[in-house]
Amino acid sequence: MSKLFKLAVATVTGFVAGILVAPKSGKETREDLKKKANEVKSAAEEGKGTFKKGAGSVRKEAAEFGRSAKATAEKIAAEAAELGGEARTRARRVSKDAKSTAGAIKTDAEKHFKKD
Repeated sequence: MSKLFKLAVATVTGFVAGILVAPKSGKETREDLKKKANEVKSAAEEGKGTFKKGAGSVRKEAAEFGRSAKATAEKIAAEAAELGGEARTRARRVSKDAKSTAGAIKTDAEKHFKKD
């Protein structure tokens, strides 16, 4: 049981015990019990409304968080795809430059060794 429920039960039990041992007439005791029961009912209804309002707020926040997370994930995925394409383009250029440089070195080496 939750602490709040235990506290509520203890409060009601204490109140009822106090009413039953108080030196009042049966009519006064019944009126006090009825009054307290109405107060408890009102508090329960208010608590229910507060809970529903809070749950609705949490639901809205969770939905907004989900939409925000989805949008962020989509943006990251798009940026990753773009960066991947850019990386492939640069890798091709580097490969082409490396092949060109290697060819130039080979040509220079062949010229150098042929002269000797």
